[in-house]
Amino acid sequence: MIIPALDLIDGKVVRLYQGDYAQKTIYSDDPQSQFSIYNQQGAEWLHLVDLDGAKDVSKRQLTVIASLITNTPAKIQIGGGVRTEQDVKDLLDAGAQRVVIGSTAVKEPEMVAGWMEKYGAEHIVLALDINIDAQGNKIVAVSGWQEESGQTIESLLEVYLAVGLKHVLCTDISKDGTLTGSNVALYKEMATTYPQVAWQASGGIGSLDDITEVARSGASGMIVGRALLEGKFTVKEAIQCWQNA
Repeated sequence: MIIPALDLIDGKVVRLYQGDYAQKTIYSDDPQSQFSIYNQQGAEWLHLVDLDGAKDVSKRQLTVIASLITNTPAKIQIGGGVRTEQDVKDLLDAGAQRVVIGSTAVKEPEMVAGWMEKYGAEHIVLALDINIDAQGNKIVAVSGWQEESGQTIESLLEVYLAVGLKHVLCTDISKDGTLTGSNVALYKEMATTYPQVAWQASGGIGSLDDITEVARSGASGMIVGRALLEGKFTVKEAIQCWQNA
């Protein structure tokens, strides 16, 4: 499944280079039309990141988010600074189908596992950003990649598998926003080791060949952001490529 992504700052569609707010590119001031285009081209799910909320919870763009969800027929998963149960509730109440939880899921796994039990594992996506060290250890990074947690992805997953984990969005940090291809080997390993989890690949998608590679990896979905915004291919082309892989 192809999942087009938009990152929002102040209601505008942007991209950060490797998570750096200082390296920001503004693509559009009309996220609604962008989402509509993606939906019309066949996207059944869309991925939204509230970068204002990620940086400062008090600046969460709930009004913009609720409007986008209301006016978009596709299902939406949304993340960005989800730190409390109220954040989860607010986003689900706004109409999000899934809430994406990153750093908090790494720092407070027991708490987030409790939310998963309360709201349903189908409504929670763990967003795990991975730094792969020289020994091949997959270390989870937190706080917009500014620090490492010291935990491996495997140790963290054990907590969540116990409460029915269904969705993981996994990004190899070195690939994000680079258009240099995805870490296919990572998704093959994860999908093989944890077949009960629907893995969403993220980072580095720059061509239709990249999509074919990921589609064959065992990942159930793929987040595509910058490549679509820069016209490398269309959502329709990406979906066809995924289906034909």
